[in-house]
Amino acid sequence: MTWLRAFKEVVRSGLTIEETRLEPLLALRTAAGVAIVIGSVLWLASPSYAAAAALGAYSAGGATFQRTCRPRKVIALAGGAGLALSTFVGYLAAGRLATFLPLLAVWAFVAGMAWAVGSTAGIVAATTVGSMLVTITLPTSAWRALEHAGVIALGGVAQAVLILLFPIRRWGAHRDALADALAAVADYARRLRHDPTAPFDPESLMAARDAAAVTPSQARTRPPVLHGPRGLAERIRPVLAALADPDIGAPAEGPGRDRARELLDAAADVLDTAARSIRRGTPAEVPPESVDALRVDEEHEVLEGSARQAAEQLVELLGEAMEIAATGDDREPAPAPPGPVGAEFLVRPTLFRLVPVVLRAVRRELRRDSPVFRHAVRLAAVAPLGYLLATRLPLGHGYWAPLTSVMVMRPDFHRTFTRAVARLAGTLAGVALATAMVRALGSGTHVCGALAVVAAGLSYTVIRTGYAYSQCFTAAYAVFLLGMAGQAWEQTVPERLVLTLLGGALAMLAYLAFPAWETHRLPGRLADWLAANGRYAAAVFRNYAEPTREHHAAMRRALLASRKAAAAWQESYDRARREPVRPRGLTSREAEEAQEALKGFGRAAMVMENHPPRADRRSVPESKRFAEALEADTARAAADVREHRNPDWKRVKEALHAWDGAAGDRGPVVRRGAELQKRALDDFATAVTRTPLERDVSSAREDQRVRAVVAGEGDESGVAHQGG
Repeated sequence: MTWLRAFKEVVRSGLTIEETRLEPLLALRTAAGVAIVIGSVLWLASPSYAAAAALGAYSAGGATFQRTCRPRKVIALAGGAGLALSTFVGYLAAGRLATFLPLLAVWAFVAGMAWAVGSTAGIVAATTVGSMLVTITLPTSAWRALEHAGVIALGGVAQAVLILLFPIRRWGAHRDALADALAAVADYARRLRHDPTAPFDPESLMAARDAAAVTPSQARTRPPVLHGPRGLAERIRPVLAALADPDIGAPAEGPGRDRARELLDAAADVLDTAARSIRRGTPAEVPPESVDALRVDEEHEVLEGSARQAAEQLVELLGEAMEIAATGDDREPAPAPPGPVGAEFLVRPTLFRLVPVVLRAVRRELRRDSPVFRHAVRLAAVAPLGYLLATRLPLGHGYWAPLTSVMVMRPDFHRTFTRAVARLAGTLAGVALATAMVRALGSGTHVCGALAVVAAGLSYTVIRTGYAYSQCFTAAYAVFLLGMAGQAWEQTVPERLVLTLLGGALAMLAYLAFPAWETHRLPGRLADWLAANGRYAAAVFRNYAEPTREHHAAMRRALLASRKAAAAWQESYDRARREPVRPRGLTSREAEEAQEALKGFGRAAMVMENHPPRADRRSVPESKRFAEALEADTARAAADVREHRNPDWKRVKEALHAWDGAAGDRGPVVRRGAELQKRALDDFATAVTRTPLERDVSSAREDQRVRAVVAGEGDESGVAHQGG
C-alpha cells in the first residue's frame, strides 16, 4: 500500500461509524456513578476535589465498557485503584522535572508492556499514565495528594457499588460470546449449501472459549445454559464440514447432495434459534419444517457410508441444540460441583493469581522485535517529551499534549494513526459543542458539573461506535470539568486544540521513528501457522493409528494451538494490508494463496477428525507413519519459509507411496483425507515457491497492481465528484 492510500484509509477509518449495538442502560448507570461522585464531593468538599473524584469515576466507568468477560465491578475497582496509585506516586515526584520525567517514562513503559496481557489491560494502564500527567495540577502537600488519590479511588468504588446494586444483563458478555459462536456455525452451514469447501473463521469459537473461563466465584453462579453449548458448537462444526465435503461426505450432485443441503439448512435454523434463546435468556421455538427435515428415514434415506454417518451425528447433536432452545434459561443456577473448580470449568485466575501470568507474558515480549516492546519504548519516550515540549509553550494545561499521545498510541500503525485523526476531529467537535453549551447555559460550578455528567453519559453511549464520536463528548466533558473547577472556558478551548494537535503529531512521528511493521513479520506468522497445522493434522492421524484418550487429548491441544496460530496470522495479515511498506519475502498475492492453502489443509484435518475409528473397527497403522512424516515435513517447511527457502514434502510422498503398497484396503476414508492434505500442501508450496527472478517479477507486478488500484480509485472518485 502506498503512503497516500494508507493515509486515505486512516482518515476514512478514523471517521467511520462502527455498526454496533448501543447499550444505553449501561451508559446511564455509569453516568449516574459520575453524577453521584461529583454531587457528593461538591457538597462535602470543594470543586477541585470533585474534579479529581470525577476523573476516577469517569475513567473507571469507561474501563467497564472494554470487551472482556471479567466481572465489571472488578474492573472498576482495579481501574480506580490504578488511577489513585499513579496520582499519588506522580504527585510525590512532580515537584521537579529531574524526578517527574524519569518516573513518567518508567510508568509509561510499564503501561505499554501491559499490552502483553491484552488490549483491556493496555487501555486501562494507559489511563493511569493520563492520571499521573494530570497530577501536576493538584495542590500543595503529600497529605493533600493522598486525599486526592482517595477520592479518585472513591470514583471506582462508586461504579463498582452501582454495578453490584443495579446489575444490567448479568452474564451478558458470556451470553453474547456463546450465542455468536452458535450463530457463526449456523452461518457456516448456510454457506456450505452453496460452497461445500467454504472456510470457517474460528474467532467466534475462540471468543466463546475465553468467555467460558470463569473465576471460582463465577463458577458458583453461572447460569446452566452457559455450561454446555460451546462444546456443542465445537462438535457440530466438523460434522457439517464432513457432511458437505464432496470427497468424503455427500456426493457432488444428485439426491444425496439435495438431502445434504436440506440438512444443512435445517441445522442453520436450529442453531440460530438456540443462539437467540441463549442471548435473550428465554425459550425459543424451532421452525416445524426444520424439525421435519431432521427426521432420518431408515428405509428411504438417500445418504450412504460416511455421509450417512455424518448425517446421523448431526441429527443427534442438533437434538441437544433444540433442547437448549426449548428450555431457555428459566432454571435456577446449578450448584458448583464437588472438588476443585478446575475439574469442571475452564478456570480464569483472580486478579491476585494473575500476577505470575502477567509476568510471564511480559517476559515473553521483552525483545527488540516485539510490537508490544516497541510500543512501550515509544510511550516511554513520547510521554516525557510531550510534557517537556508543552511546558515550554505559553499555554496552560500542558499535560494535554502527552495525554493525547498516550491515549492514541497503539502497538500497530493503523490504529495509532486512525486514533490520532479521530481524536483531533472529536476534540474539534467536542470543544465547539462545549463552547456553545457554556455560552447558552452559563459557566457556574453546578451548571458545569451537570453538563459534565451529561457529556459523560453521551460518551459512554457512543463509546463503541467509533473513537472520534466518543472523543467528541469526552473533550466536552473535560472542558466542563475544568469549568467546574474554576477554569475559564475561553482559555481552555484553544489550549485543548493546540495541545491535542501536538500530542497526535508526536504519537505519529514516534511510530515512524521506531515502527513495528507487521508486513515484515508475515513470513514468521505464516511459518508458525504451517507448523501448528502440521502438528494438528499429525495428531488426527495418530488418533487413527491408536485411538486412545491421550491421543484424543493431544489432538484437542493441537487444534487449539492451530487456531491460535491462525488468529495471529490473520491479525498480522490484516494489519500488514494497511501498512505503507513493501513486503519482504512474501508478496500480498503469495500471502493470499498461501493462506487459502493452509485453510484447506486445516479443513482437511478437521473433516478427518469427524471420522474417528470406532471401537469395533481395526485401527489404521499406516496413518501413524504418515503422521510422523507430516509433522516432520511441515516443521522443516516452516523453517524454510522463515528463511525464504522453497519447501518440499519428501517424507509425506514416501509415506503415501508406502500406504498405497500396504495390503488390503484399510481406512479408505483416512487415505482419502491424507490425499486432500497432500494436495493442500502442494498448493502451499506452489504459493511460496519462487526463483529469485520470479520473485523480482512478482514484486514488480505487485507494485504495478497497487498503482493501478490507486489510479482506479482516483478515477472513480473523480467521476463521483462530477456526478454529484
